[in-house]
Amino acid sequence: MSDKLSTDKAPKPVGLYPHARRVGNLLFLSGIGPREAGENDMVVPGLKLDKNGNFLEFDFEAQCRNVFDNVRIVLEECGSSWDNLVDVTTFLVNMKRDFATYNKVYAEYFKDNQPCRTTVEISSLPTPIAIELKCIATID
Repeated sequence: MSDKLSTDKAPKPVGLYPHARRVGNLLFLSGIGPREAGENDMVVPGLKLDKNGNFLEFDFEAQCRNVFDNVRIVLEECGSSWDNLVDVTTFLVNMKRDFATYNKVYAEYFKDNQPCRTTVEISSLPTPIAIELKCIATID
């Protein structure tokens, strides 16, 4: 048995899935991106696009910080915490452009807790974001 868990404090999933599922003392998070929660949760920090979808502004560091904040919110709302993360899989849409920034911000957020980590490049995500995290944590 597993429990489906969701929160209004994080951006709504873009499909039919929960923010997380609890199985025993493990919490499996669905892919979490940097979108902002709220009525218009398609807002991406550091990103402005023209009507054709071309970048007017792009701040990858802002997306990194917001995705980490969104993960923290889901963890806490589901009864876990940042320190309980044991595995992080990161999806980047442009490894060459964004990995150094990601690695720098990651080191700030994960200075004390150092979960296992995998980072892969993918061609796109379902919304105009440049990063998404898939995480596993424990629940005390």
